[in-house]
Amino acid sequence: MSYVEQPITFSCDGEGLLGILSKPQSAANVGVLIVVGGPQYRIGSHRQFVLLARYLAASGISVFRFDYRGMGDSAGDLRQFDHVNDDMAAAIDAFQNACPEIEQIVLWGLCDAASASLIYWDATQDRRLTGMVLLNPWVRSEISLAKTHIKHYYRQRLFQADFWKKVLTFRLGLGQSLKGLIRALLRARASAPPVGATDSSENFQRKMIRALQSFPGRTLLILSGDDYTAKEFLEFCQADAQAKQALSGAKLERVDIEDADHTFSSPQQQQAVERVTLSWLENSLVR
Repeated sequence: MSYVEQPITFSCDGEGLLGILSKPQSAANVGVLIVVGGPQYRIGSHRQFVLLARYLAASGISVFRFDYRGMGDSAGDLRQFDHVNDDMAAAIDAFQNACPEIEQIVLWGLCDAASASLIYWDATQDRRLTGMVLLNPWVRSEISLAKTHIKHYYRQRLFQADFWKKVLTFRLGLGQSLKGLIRALLRARASAPPVGATDSSENFQRKMIRALQSFPGRTLLILSGDDYTAKEFLEFCQADAQAKQALSGAKLERVDIEDADHTFSSPQQQQAVERVTLSWLENSLVR
């Protein structure tokens, strides 16, 4: 299907923002807003956002990708991923103004953009949203990272032949390795602060989990098989009763792409993400 691309300028709290609309000749009633992870802009790693937008547009789905304030070609001061709710709301407004046929908005985000999508819903309860595509969501804290390293790095190293070869030939810096392991163990044993604590990392994690639980639309969770961020997210969810329950909900579909790295950097990995996203949209939301 043919499509056109056009730049769209819009405003957020008096600052000028830029987005790119990819619109098919005959568009579905569902539109995808690509949320950018940071620090990054609307092109994406390996041109991922450009390629995804064009792939979906060629399949009949309008896509809008944009720069937050302070990034790319947008004016203003740079913001962290958990402080971009106003930017996202302004982008949704601009998207719908340009495509009035769109009745449903799907947020698509990788890493902290997936986190930002959940935080946006938690803050706004924006009823225009009917779906979210979340790739390798970011839940980073010292505690969760330490637990992930212990399970997926240090434990595996004990069963690798090259590890013992280095030990036996005195080519492994055991001092540094032991220090790293001890630090990880101490962090992993630390107690996470309560939900109301002031630690910003815990606060944004709580917002994400509340959103996973409360979002009434459909969610696609895409996880890389070779990525510590994805593993850390799963470790966090397994250790949190509310998160674990949210992941088992009937409206959430999980797809694992084995051997994929964090940004799905190879053409094969990118194409797998494109196919999974389109299939989920067509089966779950497009009518």
